[in-house]
Amino acid sequence: MGNDVESIMIRADPGASKSRAGTLKTRRSYNYRVVMVKNGVELDMRGRCSAGQKVLASIIIRLALAECFGLNFGMITLDEPTTNLDEENIESLAKALNKIIEMRSVQSNFQLIVITHDEKFLRYMNAVEFTDHYFKVVRDERLHSTINKVKINTLE
Repeated sequence: MGNDVESIMIRADPGASKSRAGTLKTRRSYNYRVVMVKNGVELDMRGRCSAGQKVLASIIIRLALAECFGLNFGMITLDEPTTNLDEENIESLAKALNKIIEMRSVQSNFQLIVITHDEKFLRYMNAVEFTDHYFKVVRDERLHSTINKVKINTLE
């Protein structure tokens, strides 16, 4: 996550639950927060990180949750994962996804769907290792959207 954030975590703090009548409930409740470790110090991310760091943290957390709770579910979908990321983080995310694809390639039901306008991201992912084509939505001369199947090796 950039040069400054060493890791991120989800922290759960026990919270006091009150009923509508104001009495304490017996059911536990937790307040969740995302924290980052910077220079060995744990800090709340809220209000302290860039838009790109928020996007990257969100992707990392979703992938981690999918890994923990969806072991038998093999589909991951990312919609515009490079939004607000600088070039270094785009490349880093792409390489991490490449490793995930490589590790999950033995899983028969694994699919990664990436919705992106960033073709360079596909090159950084080295997508040519894993697929022969991708689909590109373009507008025709009548301004209708069409879906074209494009060979992955034609990425510039």
